[in-house]
Amino acid sequence: MNILVKNEPKRTLAADLLKRLIAIVGEKYAITDPQMQEPYLVEMRDLFHGQTPVILRPGSVDEVSKIVRLANETKTAIVPQGGNTGLVGGQVPHHNEVVLSLTRLDKVREVDPVSNTMTVEAGVTLQRAREAAAAADRLYPQLLPSEGTCTIGGNLSTNAGGVAAVAHGITRQHAMGLEVVLADGRVLNVLNKLKKDNTGYDLRNLFIGAEGTLGIITAAVLKLVPRPRSVETAFAAVTSPQAAVDLLGVAMDRSGGSVTSFEMMLREGIDAVVKFDSASRNPLAAPSPWYVLVELSSQARTGLREQMEEILTEGMERGLVTDATIAESMDQAKAFWRIREMFGEVQRHLGGSIKHDISVPIAAIPAFIEEANAAVIKLIPGARPMPFGHVGDGNIHYNINQPEGADKAQYLARWGDVNKVVFAVVKKYGGSISAEHGVGVMKRDILADYKDPVAIDLMHKIKHLLDPNGILNPGKVL
Repeated sequence: MNILVKNEPKRTLAADLLKRLIAIVGEKYAITDPQMQEPYLVEMRDLFHGQTPVILRPGSVDEVSKIVRLANETKTAIVPQGGNTGLVGGQVPHHNEVVLSLTRLDKVREVDPVSNTMTVEAGVTLQRAREAAAAADRLYPQLLPSEGTCTIGGNLSTNAGGVAAVAHGITRQHAMGLEVVLADGRVLNVLNKLKKDNTGYDLRNLFIGAEGTLGIITAAVLKLVPRPRSVETAFAAVTSPQAAVDLLGVAMDRSGGSVTSFEMMLREGIDAVVKFDSASRNPLAAPSPWYVLVELSSQARTGLREQMEEILTEGMERGLVTDATIAESMDQAKAFWRIREMFGEVQRHLGGSIKHDISVPIAAIPAFIEEANAAVIKLIPGARPMPFGHVGDGNIHYNINQPEGADKAQYLARWGDVNKVVFAVVKKYGGSISAEHGVGVMKRDILADYKDPVAIDLMHKIKHLLDPNGILNPGKVL
């Protein structure tokens, strides 16, 4: 429905140029049939619908280079796309641009366990990358619910986060080198696996998080870490967001770098998961206003269980934790994680949901939630805030479900009004309006209200320098 996209003129593509573009990949890998195009044009939350004259599916870096070179010469707009799991409309052709799908660039070029690196192409899914690392007894530590569909190129282009960022960081921290097709078709090769390379500007970071607006990432060297030898997962009831933050402090003090995930969830969201997902149940008998999912991992084969027990015991002694259980098997740990993974998904059963991907300093999480809740309910009486997410890195997915019985379309039409009150609280606490999902078109027009004006000016200048004809994902981010 494109509720957050301004009406702009649709682009057209001359028939002879369309033929030239198709000839680069071959007719087999060019999709012009509207029905076959549909999976590439609809965003997963159904907020954005696009249109395109053709979806090109190149099978090599050389084909990507030829497509982009021709597009630049003819000033033809291109929207790069990975697994189409983005949540801010950045991968959707809103104005009839050509779609460049990178899913056929799917080779794992090398796994080097000695250097703890892996070189993969942009179309490799996160799940395949993790499996390739595991086969070499290593771990690629990024983990997202969409791992079977999202691609490494998409993760890099949006600087995706995930549930393990508290220990391992977000995508930017995982990339050591890149291969990028520039707007003029040249291939930038900074595809190295060196820990030390002090030879000038760090160009790779320009393209990570740029959402395909500065260049098209076609391959990357990724950092690997040793596989953990022991993992412990606990599901705990806590009294409040402040208790969750305090328990995180206990966990960090007791185990140091062993905390790999620390997720917080509201009771009403847990109730919705149990109601609408038949495979889920609440692991704890008594209801609690808030819950946390804690995961520890270690290279040591023993001792981690004791660490988890000490964390939970201290949490109970301090009145932070009212009940808890530690997974006794991998299947039980997966059941705990399923609740977290379904938390956002089942909210569609509760009607319209206005979603925010924000971050604030960890210490500010309780105050942010309290003040944002009050502001939203004052704006829309009966609105139901459903915050959850990554307490360990300050990233809260602040979703607000419509009042019971409200009209969904009318509620979603107030997305911008809700943004203003929520983002005002984010700004008050020195936070970010986009923690891990990117800017896309959803936050493009308000970005300047929350980002340093000098930074915005430099972003515009970098965009013009690297893409003077404006062909790469136009209208996104800036």
